[in-house]
Amino acid sequence: MADEATQYQSTTVPKFDSDYDHWSMVMETLLRSKEYWRVVEDGYTVIRPGEQATATQQKNFEENRLKDLKACNYLFQSIDKSILRTMTEKKTAKHIWDAMKMKYQGSARVKRAQLQRLRREFELLEMKIGESVIDYFGRVMTVSNDMRNARDTMTDVTIVEKVLRTLTENFNFVVCTIEETKDLDTLSIDELQSSLLVHEQKLKRRTTEEQVLKTESDQGVSRGAGRGRGRVFRGRGRGRGRSQSDTNGNNGRPQFDKSNVECYKCHQFGHFSLSVQLRVGQ
Repeated sequence: MADEATQYQSTTVPKFDSDYDHWSMVMETLLRSKEYWRVVEDGYTVIRPGEQATATQQKNFEENRLKDLKACNYLFQSIDKSILRTMTEKKTAKHIWDAMKMKYQGSARVKRAQLQRLRREFELLEMKIGESVIDYFGRVMTVSNDMRNARDTMTDVTIVEKVLRTLTENFNFVVCTIEETKDLDTLSIDELQSSLLVHEQKLKRRTTEEQVLKTESDQGVSRGAGRGRGRVFRGRGRGRGRSQSDTNGNNGRPQFDKSNVECYKCHQFGHFSLSVQLRVGQ
């Protein structure tokens, strides 16, 4: 008896955190392991006061009532007090379980609507440009697991085919290789993800090498263009220098020193008549 009490106290009871599908799965497993699930799923026959019952019926009633009390104890430990307050009229483990199912899982109509939404979301999934393999697999598996929790028959083959069908063009080569060399019926999701990760690393390494080569090429062209511009600039500079020092700005003709010229009319130095200037300029 003491061993049973110790084992009962040491049992870890899952706490309800609004994720009904996960909670119900773990809680059902716990109640089955304790052999209490039958009274939770089906309930038990109650002997009403004044009702005649055989010794066997009375014994079964007492055993089932004890199991029901123990199952209720696990449910009370698992469900928050604020939720239990809404279930004060639920006297048996079956009543509590059914109330939780109705409250958080919803009716069959709501469940079908949720499943249809998830199926639509799964159909529209595609890998985005620049998205990593890890991130895309995370999105696919999130929707797939939600569909499985909604009782959809989602198989690994369906997920593998979906991923191969919706990868970006960068993965076309590896997709063809996998489809030709692998049996998709036996290819696991982890194996597919591993193969795609290897290909992704190769793509990243190739892209890095191409960027390095392009940068070196651009730097070489830039240095060559800089040297060419320097020579042209210096050539123009020398030409302008000669023009300013050797010409008078009149169509590039050489400047004539008039300080030693004597005018033939007034015999003064430093100027001369227009006719003489034209003859000299020619």
